[in-house]
Amino acid sequence: MRKVSQRLADRTFTWMLRLFTFSLFALLGTLTFQLAEASSQAWNRFGLSFLNGKVWDPVRGVFGALPFLYGTIVSSAIGLVIATVVGVSVALLLTQYAGRWVAGPVSFVIELMSAIPSVVYGLWGIFVLAPWIRSGLAPALNASLGFIPLFRGQIYGTSLLTAGLILAIMTIPTITAVVRDVCRAVPDELREGALALGATRQEMIGLAVLPFARSGIVGSVMLGLGRALGETMAVTMVIGNRPQIVASLFQPAYSMASVIANEFTEATSPLYLSSLYEIGLCLLLVTTLFYAMARVLVWRVERRARGTLL
Repeated sequence: MRKVSQRLADRTFTWMLRLFTFSLFALLGTLTFQLAEASSQAWNRFGLSFLNGKVWDPVRGVFGALPFLYGTIVSSAIGLVIATVVGVSVALLLTQYAGRWVAGPVSFVIELMSAIPSVVYGLWGIFVLAPWIRSGLAPALNASLGFIPLFRGQIYGTSLLTAGLILAIMTIPTITAVVRDVCRAVPDELREGALALGATRQEMIGLAVLPFARSGIVGSVMLGLGRALGETMAVTMVIGNRPQIVASLFQPAYSMASVIANEFTEATSPLYLSSLYEIGLCLLLVTTLFYAMARVLVWRVERRARGTLL
């Protein structure tokens, strides 16, 4: 009787787990369906030209999403590149070089940064970061790298560069925390074996730590990408909110999350509202696409790492 009850409890628990797992897929499918249904009017009106349209004019009823796609991807890319370099470097410093009296306080500060609300980052970006970029960083980049189109043109405080730096600051804690935990999980035998064979500490990190932690590093970068793609308030406050496509990082731009936050309550016509819903659907699809690519990349890295260790 006891075995029968235990078996029944195991089956019940298994089916509960399956139900919860299925509910996640059902939730994602329901969200996608509702966004697609709500954006059907814009889709019927513009079709695929909505994705490559460059004009966003609610007065004339012309809506194109390309400036928002451009602003979202470019600002996220800037933030992710900076955050990856800084985050991985800080994680290696904490795990491979720093003593406990340094690693403890620094880790606390990193975890504290991840708990700061995004609107606080946005306020700091408006009153501190944007003026510094306008009067300090941007002129220096223009003077030294002005031959590159990215660092050319009129300088604004609120711009793609400001949004990218804000996203980098907000993403660094996530990447650092994950990479730190992954590096701590590297077996001591690998590190000690590399040092015993005559490797320096830098060579030991390159031969033992980074190959073992490669998949975790890629995963942390993808978590940071998810944070960057979906960030709304901080980016809205510093990106400039101008729907345009320009090569210069000093120019204002617009992101998909920002246009939804700014204009959803102002959408007076059904077509305007449907276009904003389609922007939300595009944001969901772009995020899903990047996560699928990241999952494939993590899988390939893990398989290559297993082959190297074997």
